[in-house]
Amino acid sequence: MNNIYEPNEQNLNLAAQTIKNGGLVAMPTETVYGLGANVYIASAVAKIFEAKQRPFFDPLISHIAEIDFLKTYAQTDERIISLAQKFWPGPLTMVLKRTDNNAAIDLACSGLPNIAVRMPSHPVALSLIKKSGVPIVAPSANKFKSISPTTAQHVFDSLGERVDMILDGGACSVGVESTIIDVTGKNIVILRAGGTSKEDLEKFLNEKVFLSDGDPNKPSAPGQLLKHYAPEHPLRINAATRQPGEFFIGFGKIADCDLNLSPNGDLCEAAANLFAFLREADQKKDYKGLAISPIPETGLGLAINDRIRRASYKA
Repeated sequence: MNNIYEPNEQNLNLAAQTIKNGGLVAMPTETVYGLGANVYIASAVAKIFEAKQRPFFDPLISHIAEIDFLKTYAQTDERIISLAQKFWPGPLTMVLKRTDNNAAIDLACSGLPNIAVRMPSHPVALSLIKKSGVPIVAPSANKFKSISPTTAQHVFDSLGERVDMILDGGACSVGVESTIIDVTGKNIVILRAGGTSKEDLEKFLNEKVFLSDGDPNKPSAPGQLLKHYAPEHPLRINAATRQPGEFFIGFGKIADCDLNLSPNGDLCEAAANLFAFLREADQKKDYKGLAISPIPETGLGLAINDRIRRASYKA
């Protein structure tokens, strides 16, 4: 049985009803596909952890469709609202203080006093959230620690019929997850690099934005565990050339490679291709390992390097 649906009006209404009833719907966003559930139904949120085989101490991101709703969901101030107005909808998640101790959302927050919120820019995701009438909590729609999905077929290949519906919105345009910033203190801290660059945040805020790796044993935001996004093959990073038996993913002007994230050295193109190329490479069973070229640590390169370091981590 194929549970991939075209996101027409009828199917979007069906998906919204599925969310309201406590089911799981995979939805496209501009970053990666998300595995969505009603944040207020704890049993539905539990299904996400079960389907992904994800530990319960790893918090989830809530997706909303209206900036005005944020004030009823989390504590805000002028800086937070200005960030939302500038970068939403888009690949930026803010970790905010919860407005109350609503037990219904404890599981999504992993019991923490903060909540992670973003507004995706994909029209299918926004339509689903609006039709559902509730925030949709949605981590990447794949098995825990495996490569994130950037197409509907990737979701089906990873989770199959654990998902009630998969809405097919085409390939994701950004290709890496959202940047997560902690705005609960005086300084803004990037907890996870992603689709919104540190440089763009600093330019808008006119202040320094700090970086934090977080505590991988006590994540305060999604994506902080050391081993994450992992292919089955061992992955060697910052590789100048291939070694015998390796599938080599290049970047820039690399002649001898099997796939190239961006022959022109475009970090946006590289980010959009990253997970799809890792997934394709990992399916090549004739190779003993994967290797990937060095990526500049600027702009989206910060997010790309974060993902490949976690993908290569050996526990």
